[in-house]
Amino acid sequence: MQKWLDSANGELISTDLTVNIKKLHTVFCDAPDLITTKFIINQTNHSALLVYLDGMVDKTTINNDILRPLLFENRSFTGITSLDLYVGSSEAVQYWRIIEQSILRGQSALFVEGEDHCLLLNTQGWPQRDISEPLSESVIKGSRQSFVESIGQNISMIRRYIPDKELKIKEMQVGLRSQTKVGLLYLGDVINSEMLSELEERIKGVSIDGIINIGELEELIESNSFTPFPQYLTTERPDSAASHILQGRIVIVMDHSPWVMVGPMTLASFFQSADDYSMRWIIASFIRMLRFVSFFVSIFLPALYIAALTFHYEIIPLGLILSIGESRERVPIPPFLEAIIMEITLEMLREAGLRLPSKIGQTVGIVGGIVIGQAAVSAGIVSNIMVIVVAATAIASFILPNADLSAAVRILRFPMMIVSYMFGIVGIVIGLMVMLVHLLSMESLGTPYGSPFAPFQITAWKDNLVRLPIWSMMKRPKSNHPKQEIRQGKNGMHGDEK
Repeated sequence: MQKWLDSANGELISTDLTVNIKKLHTVFCDAPDLITTKFIINQTNHSALLVYLDGMVDKTTINNDILRPLLFENRSFTGITSLDLYVGSSEAVQYWRIIEQSILRGQSALFVEGEDHCLLLNTQGWPQRDISEPLSESVIKGSRQSFVESIGQNISMIRRYIPDKELKIKEMQVGLRSQTKVGLLYLGDVINSEMLSELEERIKGVSIDGIINIGELEELIESNSFTPFPQYLTTERPDSAASHILQGRIVIVMDHSPWVMVGPMTLASFFQSADDYSMRWIIASFIRMLRFVSFFVSIFLPALYIAALTFHYEIIPLGLILSIGESRERVPIPPFLEAIIMEITLEMLREAGLRLPSKIGQTVGIVGGIVIGQAAVSAGIVSNIMVIVVAATAIASFILPNADLSAAVRILRFPMMIVSYMFGIVGIVIGLMVMLVHLLSMESLGTPYGSPFAPFQITAWKDNLVRLPIWSMMKRPKSNHPKQEIRQGKNGMHGDEK
C-alpha cells in the first residue's frame, strides 16, 4: 500500500469517526447520493465507516469484496493497512483533499475508529455504454468496434492492436473542477521526443474549470484557431488510432469521450480511410484520387458556375449555353443569388437531417431535397442546371472521409462564390492562391500541414495522393520525424529486395 505524505493536500482526517462523519457531511453537503455505512469489523471492537457515492460504484464489489469479508470473515486487526480486501488495489491516505477527489471519482473510503489513515478502494462501477459499431466512420471490410466513454476501455482496445512493451501511456488531468483524465499513447522507440514534449506542454498549459468533450481540448491546444481546417484527426475507430500510432503519431485519449485525437496531422492525412488498406491498392489509389478531385469540386464548382454565367460565358460551348439560357429564361435573379439560395437550403436540409431521429432525418433529407428542388424549378426561382450543380457539389463533399474536413469545405464554398461574383475567374484564382498560402503556412505540432507536397517529398507520395502496395511502404511518414523510419521487413527490405 502507498501512503500520501504531502502536507500541501490540506487538512488531516481525525481518529474519531464522529468527527469524520461531520466533516463528510460538510464537504458533501446537498449530496443525497452520499452513502455512509457504519459497522463493526468481525471479532474486533473497531468501528468502521464505508463511504461512497451511489451510482459511481459497483455494488457487487462493495457487498462481496468489502462488506462481506469485514463483517463475516475471521481476521486479525493490527491497523488499517493490515486489512487485505478483495479489491484490485488500495492506498492509505490521511488528507481530506485526496479523499474528497477519490470519492468523487468513484472510489470508496474506509475509515476505522482510532486510525489516522483512510483506506481508498478501487470500486468504480458507473453505468457505461457497450462497445458498438462506429456510426460516422463506417467501412466495408474493417473492424466493427468503436470507442466508448471510458478511458480505460479505450486504452485496452488500442492495446489489443499493439501488444508491445513500447506502447507508452502518459496520464494527465485537465480542468480545475472536472479533473478529466487525459492519456497520451505513443511508441516510445518511435515517437519524436520534441513533438511529444510540445504536446505535453500545451495540455499542461490549459487553464479552465472543466472540459466536457474532446472537441474543447482540441481547440485549446491547436496551433491556429483562425482556420476552418482541422489540425488534429478525431476518430472513433480503435484500428485507425492504432494505425496512426504505428506511423509515429500520438493518440490523445480523454475520459468521458468516445472519440480520440491524433496528431500531428497533414492535410493529405484527412483523405485517408481505414478501408483504403482493406482493398486492392489500385482501387484504393483511384478512390483516393477521386477524393482529392471531390475536394476541389466541392469548393469551386458553384463559384465556376457563377463566374462562367456572369463574366465568362464565352468559354461555354454554344450548344450548352443555349440549353442553360433556355433553363434560365424564367429565373428573375442573377446566378449568384440563385446559388446562395440553393446552397443555404441544402445546408439547412443537412442540419435538419442530422438533428432529427435517424429514420425521420433520412426522410426529411430525401423528400425535402426532391420537393424543394422541383418546386423551386417549377416556380422559376432557380434553374435546372443550378440544381445539378448543387447536387454534384453536395455529393462531392460526401465523398470526403473526414467530417471535419467536409465541414471546412462547406464553409469555404461561400467566400469562393462571393469572389467569383465580384471578379470572375480572376477572383477564383486569387481565392485558390490565398487558400494554398494559408495551408502551406499552417503547422500541426511543428509539422508542416502541406507535407509531403510542401515541403516536397516525392518518396512520401506512396501513401498520400495514391496508395501503393503495402510492402512498398517500408518507412514511416517523414513528416512525423520518427526515431525509427523503417517499419517492416528485415533491415527495411521487402522479401523480394533482400
